[in-house]
Amino acid sequence: MTKKIEFLAITRDEIGDAYRYYNRQRTGLGAEFVAEIRASAKRLARYPEASPYQRGKIRKYLLSRFPYKLLYAIRGEKIIIIAVAHQHRDPDYWVERETQV
Repeated sequence: MTKKIEFLAITRDEIGDAYRYYNRQRTGLGAEFVAEIRASAKRLARYPEASPYQRGKIRKYLLSRFPYKLLYAIRGEKIIIIAVAHQHRDPDYWVERETQV
């Protein structure tokens, strides 16, 4: 059964920041980044338990093309994405968000 995907507001802001960054690198690259996020979210909706745990009950899904990971929690019939985290930056900046899910 496919689960519903929800992004925290702050996570949508992270996506927007990365979108703008990548578009400054090359026109259209931001859209490619967002497309990979969407495709990854669809996979998570179908196979939410396939990804390993990052911390506690928070799981991580690594993007294939961009150096980001989706950090998420499974809550009933929903998947809540709490961070779209760059893999080479502060690894624990998102930890306080666990309390929001």
